Amino acid sequence: MSPLQHNSPPAVAGPEVSRSEVGKAATRAASGQGCSSQEFSQEERILLLRLAHDSISSALQHREISLDPPTPHFAELRGAFTSLYLRQDRHGEELRGCVGYVPPTCPVYRAVAETARAAAFDDNRFPPVTAEEAAHLEIELSILSPARPIQAEAIEVGRHGLLISWHGRRGLLLPQVPIERGWDRTTFLEQTCRKAGLPLDAWQKGATLEAFTAEVFGDKSGQ
Repeated sequence: MSPLQHNSPPAVAGPEVSRSEVGKAATRAASGQGCSSQEFSQEERILLLRLAHDSISSALQHREISLDPPTPHFAELRGAFTSLYLRQDRHGEELRGCVGYVPPTCPVYRAVAETARAAAFDDNRFPPVTAEEAAHLEIELSILSPARPIQAEAIEVGRHGLLISWHGRRGLLLPQVPIERGWDRTTFLEQTCRKAGLPLDAWQKGATLEAFTAEVFGDKSGQ
């Protein structure tokens, strides 16, 4: 598979959302208050997070890593997003990259490795991650269910992420975003349109709506 570019299908740049917002939402997801129920065990989560870190460090060190799934579960086809946050001594943490696959086109093990590397080096909103920065990165993974068509009235804030497509433009927001920003369903729809560069009412004028759920976990929030 060719290297991911965050603005070319099937990869999509993730939302510009703070580390604290995502972390709180991940905690809610783990407790059953938002997003999806837990599918991946603690051991599997640790392995995937370790893989994400190793994917970044191996690129900086010019070494190869195996992307062969070590278990049948990791061989299942899934979409995934990797969000990178850089720890700041006095200023908390800031988003450093976020890239993902929406369609389930490759095994989740490979999807995590490739989106981690792409978030570090191919998200054109940020300069490439340096070796010094890599040592201070915290990673958050969102493992997606397949996206399926949905009617606007069926969207559940806090459970569904949204993907909107119209006239060659696509925009996506993860399930945790409206939870932490206090959006209702209409605002969530409008802001997903905005993410795609579409009019805010495009969801009412023929744009394709698809929904998915996500299991969210990270170095701090959900191992």
